[in-house]
Amino acid sequence: MMQINRRSWLQTVGLTSLGLGATRNVLAAADFAETLPVAAIVTEYDTNSHADVIVGKILEGYEQDGGPGPKLRLVSLYTDQVPAGDLSRGLAAKHGFRLAGSIDEAITLGTDQVQVDGVLSIGEHGNYPQTPDTQQRMYPRRRFFDAIVQAFRRGGRVVPVFSDKHLSYRWADAKHMVDVAAQMKFPFMAGSSLPVTWREPALTLPPDCQIEEALAVGYGGLEAYGFHALEGLQCMVERRQGGEAGVARVQAAQSEAIWEANSAGRWSSKLLEAALAAQPDVQPGEPRRHLSDNAAFYLLEYRDGLRATVAMANGLARHFGFAAKLRGRSEPVAAWFRLQDAKPYGHFAFLVHAIEHMIHTGQPAYPVERTLLTTGVLDAVMHSLAEGGASKETPELDVRYRPNDWGFATR
Repeated sequence: MMQINRRSWLQTVGLTSLGLGATRNVLAAADFAETLPVAAIVTEYDTNSHADVIVGKILEGYEQDGGPGPKLRLVSLYTDQVPAGDLSRGLAAKHGFRLAGSIDEAITLGTDQVQVDGVLSIGEHGNYPQTPDTQQRMYPRRRFFDAIVQAFRRGGRVVPVFSDKHLSYRWADAKHMVDVAAQMKFPFMAGSSLPVTWREPALTLPPDCQIEEALAVGYGGLEAYGFHALEGLQCMVERRQGGEAGVARVQAAQSEAIWEANSAGRWSSKLLEAALAAQPDVQPGEPRRHLSDNAAFYLLEYRDGLRATVAMANGLARHFGFAAKLRGRSEPVAAWFRLQDAKPYGHFAFLVHAIEHMIHTGQPAYPVERTLLTTGVLDAVMHSLAEGGASKETPELDVRYRPNDWGFATR
């Protein structure tokens, strides 16, 4: 089994404490010659919000300390809400970007033309309601997207768009967004920072590998952090033989249903052990003793027959991880998705670099279909949870694509 031992983990912690010097060097090596203007559309901009740790790296460098950053220049910002701890007004005074009163103004700068070369849509954080049945946070990601598209149509020009995290709390909105981007022919990318963060060990599954079963470990909120765990799973299993084929059904299990699914062979204890062994801070002993009441396992059946699990192992694990059984190998392969746990949250630097690449080249760093699929799976999972663990058929998730070889963070 590929895993990190305690000595390696302690060495990693030591490297992490040195900051992002290696990250800065890796990203600087891919610099573009020209600095391009971008607009950011955000729900709110306060300390440690996604706006702060994404847009902040455009304004103040990858380490947010005034050092080197991406070859992007923020020229305008629209904030949907302005909380008491807002940072955007002070940053506008410091850096000279425009505080726009509308999404259209952010993109056109008050003219009749699109005045930027890229748009970042960050619909995360802020005071927004939840759906009454499934308790999904109703962030205005589609509203942002539709307003961006309207500005493109009015200005007669399209530019690349990045949409942070899952595309929407609702599958129909996500499908609409991807379809419109394809129809209008503008580069579109979305998703989590997890696929581009550090992996310990640096595990990449070979293309067209044969995966017999896979499992990802996550923690935290079942929607907000469950999405990250799904993206960690998907960026791995999409590399299997034949490429991505879509998901046929999902089911969420909680409490005793988790262990009933295990007894029925629906998920593998060996894979859970492998994924946990690859990461630090795991509670010792029998996993069943430590899972909290808000733990949940998401059971996925892909259309090509692959079975996979996302174990939201609250009470047991405090990190994201992955394990898989590959045909021809007796033991699982496994990795820990390592995040930086304090600002500047260096894993977001690699996400910003992927956005920079798309804006400069017109080519998304990785397919938006990945996040379309994880968005749909998450929506179905949340409905399964609301319905007491009902199995949900997902014929709409006939999402097929081929992955690419965009890399992840290295030291």
